[in-house]
This record gives sequence, structure tokens and C-alpha cells, in this order.
Amino acid sequence: MPKVFPPLSGRRALQATAVGVVTLGLLLWWLLPLGEKPPSGTIVFSTGTPRGVYQEYGERLRTELSRDMPGLTVKLLNSAGSQENVQRVATGKADFTIAAADAVEAYETQDRAGAGRLRGVARLYDDYLQLVVPRGSKVRSVADLRHKRVAIGLPDSGVRLIATRVLRAAGIDPRKDITAVADGIDTGPARLERGGIDAFFWSGGLPTKGLVELAKRSGFTFVPIDGGLVTKLHAAGDAARYYRVTNMPESAYPSVQHGSAVPTIAVSNLLMTRKDMDPRLTEWVTRTVIKSRDGIGAHVHSAQLVDLRTAIYTDPLPLQEGARRYYRSVKP
Repeated sequence: MPKVFPPLSGRRALQATAVGVVTLGLLLWWLLPLGEKPPSGTIVFSTGTPRGVYQEYGERLRTELSRDMPGLTVKLLNSAGSQENVQRVATGKADFTIAAADAVEAYETQDRAGAGRLRGVARLYDDYLQLVVPRGSKVRSVADLRHKRVAIGLPDSGVRLIATRVLRAAGIDPRKDITAVADGIDTGPARLERGGIDAFFWSGGLPTKGLVELAKRSGFTFVPIDGGLVTKLHAAGDAARYYRVTNMPESAYPSVQHGSAVPTIAVSNLLMTRKDMDPRLTEWVTRTVIKSRDGIGAHVHSAQLVDLRTAIYTDPLPLQEGARRYYRSVKP
């Protein structure tokens, strides 16, 4: 016979209710500042090219921000990628953005306008360098690209920065030894499919929508990026120190990789803003980024890698004051 619990007395019921309220209050304190009115106003978020991860992540994050801060309007701006994103935030044309660490370091090293104002919000996920060729291509290495038509990314993109460096490390002058084409992930796959180019570089999170769509239509092959090229890149110094040898997991594009990992290069992505951005607003944005990981990650696989333990490592940028406040508030 099931055990029957006696009804709670009025006093015990009140005590149980109080405990529940306190527990709920503690949970809300971690997710959102209890009793604090959300920031409002308008911010500009610079994303990336259509069919790229930056754009998709930005769209999903805007939805999450609107839930936490209903009075905040987030305007999204497409961009060529990392290099343009860094420049926009540094010069006040955008308030928040995502950029690869090598592009941030390059901007600071060149001491360009507003470089000293840049600040980190969170380390997000890694970009993987992906060199794509048609099925049946005789290109087996970066060195085989000599005299080929190669898309190296849009001007001011992170793709252009890393592709140019990798080509040079392989002994190829992008201005003389290849026919360089300025295609990004929005146009490169279709041009490759039509035979307009022999290969294209892409640097982005895994998987990238543009490549997923190409795999469904006609397929392609990845060219491995030899680890020796990373050694040469590191010898060059500066921003190249953010590149590391890794493997693109076999699960990234299953129909293309057929169970095989692809040797390549990775570089971390940073969510960033400026020193003069309202710290309270930045704190709320940081909180939303962390707590929305699973929600965004259900649609943008790369976002699943956002982690509170690593988010604070925004090298080469110091943390913005608002982001620092958030991380301190949740520190065990």
C-alpha cells in the first residue's frame, strides 16, 4: 500500500513556500540580476558573410538578448569577416562583434585607429582552416595550388589573413603564383561547383552552413594542411602565435570525410567590444552569451563549445570591465 503523507500544516506550508522562493531567487540571481531593470537602447553587432557562422551566431544571439533585455534593439551588420569586424568596433562603427584572435593581434600590432580601446567579452569557439577542392582534384597539398585559381577570402576578412599566410609558408606568393579570387563562403562554393575556381579557403566554425549545403549538392574534398606549415607560421611571430595544429573531426562533414579526420589549423574566436562601452550592458551581454550556450548550440554547433571556464581567456585583449564583473559574480 502506498505511503500517504499527512497534509502540511499552515505554518509548514509557509515554510516550504519560503524555501522554494529562496531557491528560485538564488537561481534567478545567477541567471539575471534579481530586481535589476534590464539595460535598454540600441547596439550594433557586426557579424560576417551570409552562410557563415558569424552571421548565424549573431542572429541567434540577438534573439537571446531580446529575451533578457526586451528594451534593447540589436542591429546586425554583415561584414567581410574578422579584419573588418575589428576595425568597425575599434572606430565606433559597431559596438560588439566576433573576430579571430590573429586578426585582433594584427590590428593591434599595426597600431591602427582605436586599437587601444578594444576589449574582450568572451572567448567563444575555434575557427578551422578549410581548404576545399572538387572531387577528383589533383591538389593534395597547399603547395599544389601553384598556378591554380584560388579563392582566398574577401578583403578585410579573417580568411584572407590566414590564407595569405599559409600560402606564403608553403612557398607560394599569392600575388604571383596563383590567380587569387576574392570569394567568401557566400559565393565560393557555387563558383567551385561551376568550375570557376580550382580551390577555395574558408576559416570558420564547424560545420559551416555554406559547406553543408555544397556537400548535399555535389560534394567536395578537403586538402590537409600540413603541420609543418604551422611551424613556419610560428617562426614568423606576431599574430601567427595564435595558430595551432589540430584535426578537423570526422563528424564535421560526414558525407565528405567518410570517417577521416583532416589535419588543419585552428584559431580561437573572441566576442569583443570597446573599453568605453557601458559596463552594465556588457555584463548583461556576457551573461546572456554564457547562459544561452545550449539554446544557440542546438542550431549553431560551434556555440556548444562556449564554456565559462575558458571564456575569460580573451588574449590578446584584456576583459572589458562589465565582462570582468560577470565572471567575478559567478566565480565559485
